[in-house]
Amino acid sequence: MDTSQGSAAPANRTRLQSYLAREPVLLAALSLLAVASFLAVTGLSRLFHAQQASLGQRWFDRGVADLGAQRYDRAMQEFRAALRYSRDNYLYQLNLAEALIGAKRTSEASAYLLNLWDRQPENGLVNLDLARIAAQQGEIEQALRYYHNAIYATWPSDEEVQRRETRVELIEFLLRLNAKAQAQSELIALAANAGEDATQQVRIGDLFMRAQDYEHALAAYRVSLRSERHNAAALAGAGSAAFELGQYPTAYHYLQAAVASNPRDTESAERLKTTELVLQMDPFQRQISVAQRNRLVVRAFQTAGERLKSCTSAAGSSASAAQGKLSDSWTKLNPQISERGLQRDPDLVESAMHLVSTIERQTASACGPPSGADQALLLIAKQHEGN
Repeated sequence: MDTSQGSAAPANRTRLQSYLAREPVLLAALSLLAVASFLAVTGLSRLFHAQQASLGQRWFDRGVADLGAQRYDRAMQEFRAALRYSRDNYLYQLNLAEALIGAKRTSEASAYLLNLWDRQPENGLVNLDLARIAAQQGEIEQALRYYHNAIYATWPSDEEVQRRETRVELIEFLLRLNAKAQAQSELIALAANAGEDATQQVRIGDLFMRAQDYEHALAAYRVSLRSERHNAAALAGAGSAAFELGQYPTAYHYLQAAVASNPRDTESAERLKTTELVLQMDPFQRQISVAQRNRLVVRAFQTAGERLKSCTSAAGSSASAAQGKLSDSWTKLNPQISERGLQRDPDLVESAMHLVSTIERQTASACGPPSGADQALLLIAKQHEGN
């Protein structure tokens, strides 16, 4: 028997046992090394991403500052730089779109916004920007759709304020289109949520005036005046609305207060003078005597005659046949229109005032809007037409 082989076997067993004894230690060491390497890589990765985020945020903050200062070209560059560090950042892309809009690069802005809309169709600002672009491009139906989306969308802050301002912008858009009926509907919805805030009610009243909805305008101004009795803008607005409605005693009350609150309000002062003339010259008022009515009819008839003569003279040879017929009618009826003549024949009141109304309407069309007493007579005619 070979003794060398016998002695080698125990040695091999010894080495194997030694290796097996060291293996768990090596495995543990390798595992710790792997974990340490993983943590190091993870830490470095986090540090890298944090640095990237920090750089992106830095460029973004610069862009926001330049966007607020309307330096749109610089803002675009800064937002693009921010996006290099955070390619899919929604807020960065949205602000870049805002800068592009400011720089009149609407096609590029629209591409960004449509992509953002696909990601968040309920975003209020995205819908508002798309509405503005559609409005600029004359895409009315698209603009209306996005405006309504924005009104009922979600906003990151001041949601009610943002929705209200968006509806006001929609109303302005409709008024520019002369779509008064639609504007009135939106205004009614706006007024329903405005509460008692005096400033907001004056603003709503002004918009109703532009939409020629004078009833709702007057109501809005009155809501404002409930909390601010001496609000000059509300008083002037209420006076104007009542004036347009032909409610002249009400108009006089508000306009007089408006001028007292703001003596520099020349528009209200002029309207107040006209209102006073209407109230002084209207022969159809209920609380006047027959003698006073007759005096007013004589004055109105003579005033209209002077207006017709002046208008015909200004037209010269180009005076219309209708003006010639009116002159003949006035000349024929004139001898009968006196206080005594009207007292003898009360039916002449209607004939005289019908001719006055016809003259004032015809001359307004032929010679331009009247002023002073003639304007008052035209307003009186409109107020009582059909009676």
